[in-house]
Amino acid sequence: MNYFVLDLKEKYGLKGGSVRSYIVGQPWLEMKNWRRPAVVVVPGGGYSSVSEREAECIAVEFLARGFHAFVLNYTVGGEKGMPYPEQLIELGATVDYIRKHADELTVNPDEIFVVGFSAGGHLTGNLAVDYQNVSALANMPLDCKPTAVGLCYPVITEEGHRGSFRNLLYGYSDEEKVALTKKLELHTQVTEATPPTFVWTTAEDTSVPPAKNALPYVTALAEKGVDYELHIYPRLPHGRSTGHLDINPVNGNENDYKRITAWLDDCASFFRMYIQEKF
Repeated sequence: MNYFVLDLKEKYGLKGGSVRSYIVGQPWLEMKNWRRPAVVVVPGGGYSSVSEREAECIAVEFLARGFHAFVLNYTVGGEKGMPYPEQLIELGATVDYIRKHADELTVNPDEIFVVGFSAGGHLTGNLAVDYQNVSALANMPLDCKPTAVGLCYPVITEEGHRGSFRNLLYGYSDEEKVALTKKLELHTQVTEATPPTFVWTTAEDTSVPPAKNALPYVTALAEKGVDYELHIYPRLPHGRSTGHLDINPVNGNENDYKRITAWLDDCASFFRMYIQEKF
């Protein structure tokens, strides 16, 4: 496996951000003139941290399912970080870099997916609904439309997780916060051009409740005729990552954890609806 770290501050002149790559041995792919689809992993953390529980462990799962994987370590918000739209620009730059360096990365440039968790799901959804405006926000051309996205127990609305919005908009005036909150409540921004979306969550998630987050977003996708797939597992709390027991403390029925691991295959299968490679 080839591994490198991309410094977005150095490459794009951004405030921060870095990307870790997980790429299967390229000579084997180049010998057959094959390309792999790519998945960008966007961990959660309430825009106050970047969770390692939703980083490398997710990347290797998608690597094993036929994707090159890239993990975005984005700039957090809050008092010690940077507010919106820095995080969105960093994600846009990540997709842009992979697309523009597709040949050397042995990636199909038309098959770049993004999967995000909790607040990282909000960031992923933000790119999905606003990719066409990221270049203007960044003041540079960024080719950053994802082929499809995966939203894992995502934050969608302010009421759905006030802490994420508070950190993301830290430093703005009250008046600015009102306007930006309307823009960043993602279910209100879905259009017919929003990429296909896979969503999963749990009914017992009280931190980021489905009724105030996943369900409004999926309803908006359905109303706009956007392809989507939704899974709501009946048990377990927020933030279960892969669902595997080596990542999660067992504070529930082991079978419940085994059931939610199905999201990995389901999400990979959903993404494969939009790729041409057969391996």
